Amino acid sequence: MRENLVDDVVQTLEHADFEVSDTLDIRPKSFDVVARRGPLVLFVKVLVNIDGLDDDTAADLKSLSSHLDASAVVVGEKTRERELEDGVLYLRRGVPAFNVDTAYDYFVEGVPPFAYMARGGLYVSLDGDLLSEVRREEGMSLGQVAQELGVSRRSVSKWEDGMDATIDVALELEEVFDRDLLNPVGVLREHEADDRRPEGELDEDEQEMFAALQQTGFTVHPTEGAPFRAVADDTPEVPSAVLTGAGDSDQAARKRARLMSNISDVTRTRSIYLVDTAGRDHIEDTVLIEVDELEDADETEDVEELYKEKSR
Repeated sequence: MRENLVDDVVQTLEHADFEVSDTLDIRPKSFDVVARRGPLVLFVKVLVNIDGLDDDTAADLKSLSSHLDASAVVVGEKTRERELEDGVLYLRRGVPAFNVDTAYDYFVEGVPPFAYMARGGLYVSLDGDLLSEVRREEGMSLGQVAQELGVSRRSVSKWEDGMDATIDVALELEEVFDRDLLNPVGVLREHEADDRRPEGELDEDEQEMFAALQQTGFTVHPTEGAPFRAVADDTPEVPSAVLTGAGDSDQAARKRARLMSNISDVTRTRSIYLVDTAGRDHIEDTVLIEVDELEDADETEDVEELYKEKSR
């Protein structure tokens, strides 16, 4: 059931002209695919039940989005109580969630959702300025509108000031004024970095390797459920992201390196795997750098030159 859902999501994104990465087949994983269309990059988590999104996965999604200038979304089919409604946005631990049909409408047809689910039911964003304008055009006072809807005058005033309303109220208002008064719901949003994984949770080899990279001037942000173990930034002013792995160059590492290469192609980043002994310069587009090679690197530009040399 979940595999079919993943296939549906990938097909929808490809139909919307996204470049889509390979589907991740590692555990644990905080996302299933990465997709790009122009400047828009998406980290997509697919869950049959969106209530299955846990704190750590959400934190990783938001951190990856923050560090890689992307957006995080969850696509699913239901909550614990009911199926997801078409054209409705849900939020789970701060990450937008919706069903495949809503994804199709938004990414393929360009039709955003106009309602979101919150405690108490479906809510919409009213165009308060337009509501105030049409009310005056109709010569109605706040009190008259309130009486028409059976609500308080204060509620009408708050809607004009930008307060959201239930979908039932919105439909009544549109019936009274015979106007479309809804704003679309913002699907994609910026996320604050939420790097929950403390350095103590990195194993000894990872700590040593990332410390060697940090000494050259990189800032390292560890990840939890990605093929790469960290995202590294060149400089705070103009960060250039590097997907970074660490460990022995065994079969598991080669698999991760290939996934990293595929994801870096989609995200337009570089991919570096730090190892004790390489034996080769790269695996696909992931460059292998031995930790000893970083000893001669005094700044990020030295690592850049090493990366370019091995890429060639």
